[in-house]
Amino acid sequence: MMSSSSYNNLVGAAAAALFLAAVIGGSNAQLSATFYDTSCPNISSIVQGIIDQAQNSDVRINAKLIRLHFHDCFVNGCDGSILLDNADGIESEKDANPNINSADGYSVVDDIKTALENICPGVVSCADILTIASQISVSLAGGPTWRVLYGRRDSRTANQAGANSDIPTPFDTLDENRQKFTSKGLDSTDLVALSGAHTFGRAQCRTFSNRLYNFNNSSSPDQSIDATYLQNLQGTCPQGGDGTVVANLDPSTPNAFDNDYFTNLQNNRGLLQTDQELFSTTGADTVAVVNRFAGSQTEFFDAFAQSMINMGNISPLTGSDGEIRANCRRVNA
Repeated sequence: MMSSSSYNNLVGAAAAALFLAAVIGGSNAQLSATFYDTSCPNISSIVQGIIDQAQNSDVRINAKLIRLHFHDCFVNGCDGSILLDNADGIESEKDANPNINSADGYSVVDDIKTALENICPGVVSCADILTIASQISVSLAGGPTWRVLYGRRDSRTANQAGANSDIPTPFDTLDENRQKFTSKGLDSTDLVALSGAHTFGRAQCRTFSNRLYNFNNSSSPDQSIDATYLQNLQGTCPQGGDGTVVANLDPSTPNAFDNDYFTNLQNNRGLLQTDQELFSTTGADTVAVVNRFAGSQTEFFDAFAQSMINMGNISPLTGSDGEIRANCRRVNA
């Protein structure tokens, strides 16, 4: 006879499997790497050409584009809703706390959409543009490549409240961060791997200055910050200074996609609270994952590619759901 504890474990595992299928499964079975092979076969080269050009004037564009994809997928799934401007019946996610005066790269998405509409009008969704733009951005910065699955359609609405509640913030504890990932069907390996996107890009002082002077109302800096790194950050972000000044998320190789981010965590040089807590939280299962990725860039790249696929599979609109927007900033008339 099965013990009550074994039964409960079995029921729990079954429930978890059903939840994962509901969140990530559903219509993502219709996503395919060959979705545009006939209708828009040059999608990758077109998108890469636009991003290549954008890099010439904005070294941060790769990080900006992957962040848009991340913030899109965590709100109602990967449906391009983050790209919608305010309109009748639409409160833009761009004005949500995690995005306002922070998320960027919209004009490059517009350029990509225009180029694709000129070649294959009405075919490629804005949600898929964010997906392929992220993969190309990572690859161009020296990171891995992977087979992108296509077939997402665009939402006809936005969810500003959901953006405020569901997108991880720089001030979340590890438990809060983990819960936000779990709610999307992503596990601890996904959490650490996707956090590794902070191997490039910048963050504003306002997102981490609390760690430099008055962490958790202690009147002292976060004790997990390396002393020399703390001094450097205080020079960049003086107390009471301009909160929009930016610092490199990865102080060692700020524009390259590599595994230095994880070595930085081991050396107590994680910029954001959510970064450093992956390594500094005693007993957390994320510590071993950080150590594994710090020791092997290949393992990090493999895991990151799979986690990007997992994230890209969150609740996509497919088939006849949603639409293919002609302009990523507004729903079709």
